[in-house]
Amino acid sequence: MGAEPLADPLECEVLVIGSGMSGGVTALELADAGVPVVLVARSAAANESNTSYAQGGIIYRGRGDTPEKLARDIEVAGAGYCHAEAVAITTREGPERVERILIDRLGVPFDREPDGELALVLEGGHSMPRIIHAADATGRAIEDALLAALRAHPNIRFLTGCTAIDLLTPSHHAVDRLAVYRPQSCVGAYLFEQASGRVIRCVARQTVLATGGLGQIYLGTSNPPGSRGDGIAMAYRAGARVINLEFVQFHPTIFHHPQAPSILITEAVRGDGARLCHADGKPFMDRHDPERKDLAPRDVVARSIYREMLERGVDSVFLDLRSYIPEARIREHFPNIQRACLEWGIDLTRDLVPVRPGAHYSCGGLWVDAVGQTTIDGLYAVGEVACTGLHGANRLASTGLLEGLVYAHRAAEHIRVHRDRRDRFSGSGIPPWRLEGAVPPDPALLQQDLSVIQHIMWHYVGLVRTTLRLERALRELRHLETEIEQFYRVSALTDELIGLRNAARTAVIVAQAAWSNKASVGCHYRE
Repeated sequence: MGAEPLADPLECEVLVIGSGMSGGVTALELADAGVPVVLVARSAAANESNTSYAQGGIIYRGRGDTPEKLARDIEVAGAGYCHAEAVAITTREGPERVERILIDRLGVPFDREPDGELALVLEGGHSMPRIIHAADATGRAIEDALLAALRAHPNIRFLTGCTAIDLLTPSHHAVDRLAVYRPQSCVGAYLFEQASGRVIRCVARQTVLATGGLGQIYLGTSNPPGSRGDGIAMAYRAGARVINLEFVQFHPTIFHHPQAPSILITEAVRGDGARLCHADGKPFMDRHDPERKDLAPRDVVARSIYREMLERGVDSVFLDLRSYIPEARIREHFPNIQRACLEWGIDLTRDLVPVRPGAHYSCGGLWVDAVGQTTIDGLYAVGEVACTGLHGANRLASTGLLEGLVYAHRAAEHIRVHRDRRDRFSGSGIPPWRLEGAVPPDPALLQQDLSVIQHIMWHYVGLVRTTLRLERALRELRHLETEIEQFYRVSALTDELIGLRNAARTAVIVAQAAWSNKASVGCHYRE
């Protein structure tokens, strides 16, 4: 953040919260158009985002592909819940955004064939190869190129190591209490500066939430530590509409080792021919989906693995690359996965790889329209925190990055055209943050409370749900949230405490959505 301390209040044109691809592209597009932006990253390194962890690729154009063919694949995976407008927008505009922003503007080094053409691969649920990759670290390649452009841009003030606490809404926070009678609006956020412990009022004409996912409310996840549902919880407290949050997609293949961190084994390995099997090497997906086998949609594969684990009383199944993919191709196409697994004694070219499902992607989120506007005036949401309706009840592989890219561009363009139509809100109209708690929270309590949330969600609101499990989850989560709110109000702020509060609220919202939807559809499965 530099040596100069932040002003309080800090006033700006546009505040973007989140530095992954969706937030970063929104900020970059605005900055390129001459709009000054304050971009906030929770992590000090700024690259700790869901984007960085995305091994899989992004949809481009298959040979002979059309928007209609891609739309059919998206709608099949989405189990009839996809919003037609979002599907049309993404399939029509997606490839052009990939080309103009990621390839031309940022120069992301996607894999290419010997003739120079972009290398296209097949992933589960797709009817043809149309995914482009940068080896097995596509997200990191995109994030590295994007962060370099953001840091170099004169119209972007980049604040790292800042955690958004709550959105500023005049009806909740304004000094003028008569603001409660006006329509709901957002004018920025309270930001916690982790290094100094200060809380800054960042007052903005427009605010964009790009805070990513919620995987960390589950015991097993592919998501990084910051994916606690921060944006969902903040916007919910502010009064925003949330939808489809029962649709939490579980990735079928997370590397399983008692001491290892969550390592995602990209779907591209099955696209290349790897098979799911048991310790004896015998594949099993042909019993669950005879036509698509290992390339069935993720919800089908994840539940099939879950059933196999239950039936056999085992804590994982295995991925067999060695029998189906040449060793040279494994080393060339999956070098980062190979390196990560080798640290735990597993060689992809020689060993069966232990895997099991983990929470991966939230198909629901904050309701947004075709340009990323939420139900709160002045508040936009892009990326995984938002719900455009594209994914319906289950996300098709590699559509997440594409959706984030398309809607980041659309939100930036809408803000650029309409930002002057909204009056500025004076920073003095929002009171300074009151630091109520003086004692830092006990790390053991923070860790224990988060662990309880994760276990409840994993066992009761996970891959397979029942009425009794969901009712128990809601009882326990609501009681725990009450305790955490009290804990929050008497403790000094930390990033972990803010995240715990948000995780508790998000877990309740997901459990309530799952309880309310009585039908099994997509990745929401009720037994």
